[in-house]
Amino acid sequence: MGLQDKKDIFSFIMINLLLTSIVSGSTDTITSSIPLKDGDTIISSRGLFELGFFSPGNSKNRYIGIWYKNIPAKTVVWVANRETPVIDNSGMLKITNPGVLTLTNDKNTIVWSSNVSKAAPNPIAQLLDSGNLVVRDKNDNINFVWQSFDYPGDTLLPGMKMGKDLVTGRESYITSWKNDDDPSTGEYTFGCDVTGYPHQVIKKGQVLQYRSEPWNGIDFGGISVLPQNAIYKFDMVFNEHEVLYTYKMFNSSMISRLTMNHSGVAQRWVWADQAKDWIVYFSIPAADGCDLVCGAYGTCAINSFPKCGCLDKFVPKYQNEWNGANWSKGCVRKRPLNCKTDGFVKHANIKLPDFQYSMFYKNVTLAQCEKLCLKNCSCVAYANILKTGGTGCMLWMGDLVDIQEGPSFSSVLYVRMASSDLGLFTKMCKHEGFD
Repeated sequence: MGLQDKKDIFSFIMINLLLTSIVSGSTDTITSSIPLKDGDTIISSRGLFELGFFSPGNSKNRYIGIWYKNIPAKTVVWVANRETPVIDNSGMLKITNPGVLTLTNDKNTIVWSSNVSKAAPNPIAQLLDSGNLVVRDKNDNINFVWQSFDYPGDTLLPGMKMGKDLVTGRESYITSWKNDDDPSTGEYTFGCDVTGYPHQVIKKGQVLQYRSEPWNGIDFGGISVLPQNAIYKFDMVFNEHEVLYTYKMFNSSMISRLTMNHSGVAQRWVWADQAKDWIVYFSIPAADGCDLVCGAYGTCAINSFPKCGCLDKFVPKYQNEWNGANWSKGCVRKRPLNCKTDGFVKHANIKLPDFQYSMFYKNVTLAQCEKLCLKNCSCVAYANILKTGGTGCMLWMGDLVDIQEGPSFSSVLYVRMASSDLGLFTKMCKHEGFD
């Protein structure tokens, strides 16, 4: 056998090995010369995530998705073409210059495509072990021209971010599927709201369904995403340019995800390897139904019956409706404010009110915060929201809505009251300059 024959055989073997590797899913990349066909997959380098075509639930439509490779029940964490499925098995995912991912059907029509921030001379698409699908130049491992983490679906993975770019106004949040058979955009979103101070919200369309307390430097009041724990650590980036929430696992072998389901419930899931199943670590809103139900100046207590009451020195606005468990109209003051002679009543173990009509002042002490509120006759309450020893003042200018109370809440709220409603001890303390 001649040298050329040996070279030809060697080339034939190498090409077939390469093709076999690609078809079997042992590669983590898509190149411009070899697209991804329906039936093929790519797998991240450590075998944690897999990308390919799938059909959700009872649907026959085909979508490009990313799921956990080694979890028995296929758990999809990201879908590319949520709104535009391929109706048969003709789909093909390609990477083209200058670095655009395109999904085409049997007519070679583009069904879905990514965008590109800058050109990549030799573009490839790579599935990382984080579950992030990135487009980059094959000679540049650091700079991505596009990444799936910038476009979350119904799942937030470790390292993924949600929040708002305060310069461009672009927001990122997780959005429910329509149903188990349809991954297109559903009614519910879970993300960060920067009104007043960053906090987490669930909305149905534009209607608020749930809100957390504000970020206090440690957590969101210890309720919305739970305090720091042995499983994961979360953080907020909050400056003049951006507001971003993210989290990471303490132990890389543990698997956890945050989802927004089509019933309007955000859930933290942890994979239990021994049980071979997902365990719900927490859900919001909580099943007690204490969110946004008691009206202005009403308070909700999870373990009380009835669960709605009024703040001290407030009474139901419409007593008959209140007695019939219609608490939506809330409560009113027994005595009107005077502005010049008003004081404050301290309420501990409170979930702070809605921030729609609030203002935040940085580097302001609690005593200074009280003075700011007293000077403004529209100010009805104040609080220091930071738990890290810092100074930060929140003022409320409208009715106080969505107040909850209980030992699981750690915030303190100071509510403006007419002087005649202030107790003797409160008056003495204020006269003597004590808190």
